[in-house]
Amino acid sequence: MSTVGSTQGLDDPLRRGKRITAWYTLSAVLFVVVGVFAIIEPGVAGIGVTVLVGWLLIFGGIAHLFAAFKGGGAGRVILQVLMGLIYVIGGIYFLVHPLLAIGTLTLVLAAVILAVGVVEIVSYFRLRAEGASGWLLFNGLLGVLLGGMIWFHWPSSSVWAIGILVGTSLLVTGVTRLMVGLAARRLLGEAMR
Repeated sequence: MSTVGSTQGLDDPLRRGKRITAWYTLSAVLFVVVGVFAIIEPGVAGIGVTVLVGWLLIFGGIAHLFAAFKGGGAGRVILQVLMGLIYVIGGIYFLVHPLLAIGTLTLVLAAVILAVGVVEIVSYFRLRAEGASGWLLFNGLLGVLLGGMIWFHWPSSSVWAIGILVGTSLLVTGVTRLMVGLAARRLLGEAMR
């Protein structure tokens, strides 16, 4: 009677896993490169985000217009058509006037960051007895500080805010994915031995 090794028959899936983690690692490196570029050139990155949002609004508007033809009563059809038109008009505005649109996006971003910061500070006071509630307070204060800084320096903050924030997010996402991908490759390498 022969004994079977614990990894026998798993060789092909392990090799596939190595290929998948290689692509995952490559995508992580691309996230890091794009994130660094966005931080170095925040104005260009901000305009890129504005153009992307414009196209997303147009596609969303088209989806609402298609949804209007599915019926459901006159009120639903009218609402879908109105929402579709608003989305398409907003998207066209973002594409035709990206510099003005980036100012609008920056103001909305500042309001969202401020609101989230306030909610986290309130959450801290409600969860003070919990172990990691200090992080809520820290994150909330940081959010209020950052949101306030963007808000009070608006419209001049429009030049840097979106690009820096998107770039930082892409950079952190890329580094995180890179670490996860490298750890997965290491584990797969150990399993193949």
